[in-house]
Amino acid sequence: MSGTATPTPAASLPAFPQTMGHPRPLWMLFMTEFWERFAFYGIRWALVLYIVAQFYGGSGTGETPANQLYGAYLALVYAAAIFGGYVADRVIGYQRSILLGATIMAVGLFMIAMPNQEIFKFGLATIIAGNGLFKPNISTMVGKLYAVGDERRDSGFTLFYMGINLGAMISPFLTSILAERVFGTEGMPVYKVVFITSGIGMLISLVWFWIGRRQLQGIGLPPAGSESRMRLAITALCAIIAIPGIYFLLSMGADSLQWVLTAMFVALAGLLLVEGIREGPRQRDMVIAMLIIFAFNVLFWCFFEQAGSSFSFLAEKIVNRDFGGWTFPVGWFQSVNSIAIITLAPIIAWIWVKMGKRNPSIPRKFSLGLIFNGLAFLLLMFALSSLVDPQTLKIPFWTLFAVYWIQSIGELCLSPIGLSMVTKLAPVRLVGFGMGGWFLSTGIGNNLSGIFASHVSGETGMNVQSALSGYTFGFWALVIPGALLFLIAPLVQRLMHGVK
Repeated sequence: MSGTATPTPAASLPAFPQTMGHPRPLWMLFMTEFWERFAFYGIRWALVLYIVAQFYGGSGTGETPANQLYGAYLALVYAAAIFGGYVADRVIGYQRSILLGATIMAVGLFMIAMPNQEIFKFGLATIIAGNGLFKPNISTMVGKLYAVGDERRDSGFTLFYMGINLGAMISPFLTSILAERVFGTEGMPVYKVVFITSGIGMLISLVWFWIGRRQLQGIGLPPAGSESRMRLAITALCAIIAIPGIYFLLSMGADSLQWVLTAMFVALAGLLLVEGIREGPRQRDMVIAMLIIFAFNVLFWCFFEQAGSSFSFLAEKIVNRDFGGWTFPVGWFQSVNSIAIITLAPIIAWIWVKMGKRNPSIPRKFSLGLIFNGLAFLLLMFALSSLVDPQTLKIPFWTLFAVYWIQSIGELCLSPIGLSMVTKLAPVRLVGFGMGGWFLSTGIGNNLSGIFASHVSGETGMNVQSALSGYTFGFWALVIPGALLFLIAPLVQRLMHGVK
């Protein structure tokens, strides 16, 4: 799987010009990813709100199907990454995968701007197909810029990660301003502007990479013997053929999709376990430890991904966003997580280093991720039970703002170590499948996030009581497993046989 981002042997690495101490192509990839994330996060805040407004006439009864479709969309984005990595590794190379994926994503983003429900779903399916080819492979290209043992590699990925978060931070701000203050009219409604702006951002990403790929000096070209354009044409045709299949999965309903994703995960876990047993007791134990972590990863993302679903309805209906005549846009909440990540990441990293030998183990960090996620829901429980204004039936603005910061601490405890953990624990011959397990567990969590969000909204739309009931469940569903993982962490760590 290309998500491993394997470094390039020094002997085959071109002599790249250096900019700010790093290979110059890093900055080209930085901006390529910046604009792709701009596009991806540009639509994130608007999707569920648009579905309810456009296809259900603004009725609260549309919140449940909107939440479930959003969760299914995210789940399939992660599932598609499994196949995209294989295509780049074995079929057309990384550069062509990125270019093809960016093209397909751009088409999908413009499709969802059309006010037709079937075209909208086909547009989402098109975005999923494109993202599967783009997302896992752009990260891999960063790893291939550095030779084995190059000490700059981690800082290079840190800079690249900044590009991800900068794109995710700026996009909701800019799309909201363009939609509500610049181009938003009766003929060009708010959400249509958001989707078109995101589509333009994806086109910029495509053109940026198309022009800048010469800097790569051959890194990421097709495997030897696979240079034929016919392979590219066949891959593009397969991606187009896959879109109706993705549309079918989106349309089958979140509950049915959950069975499909679970069956895929069980099959993949079985393959990993059989290979682990074949390689001996040590590798068997490491696979078991990895699968345990995968199970808790599902839980984390199930509740963390409320940001694009139930939290959007919470912000729109129940959070007081009025500041003396100016209303804080709903979409701007989507930038809070990125601001928090950029601010807190160096602090959390410093804390881990400062703790030295007391630095928590991988299972303990995962447990802290779950617990901090749960504490965010505890704050919502308090706000919805004790801070509701009796006249407006709204909770203070600062509560939801703080929720995103608390969740971001949990994300920093858990997310950065996930892919690294897989490369250390998966059987050598099946690291790609291990990565698939990580992406799939995240995808399952995202699908469950839509199902959970639909319960928070209830049958007629979110209100204070439905939100309080749902988020109370979320708190206990996170904190109890988090505490359990904290307690069994020494056992899981023993199964890892010294991996840290």
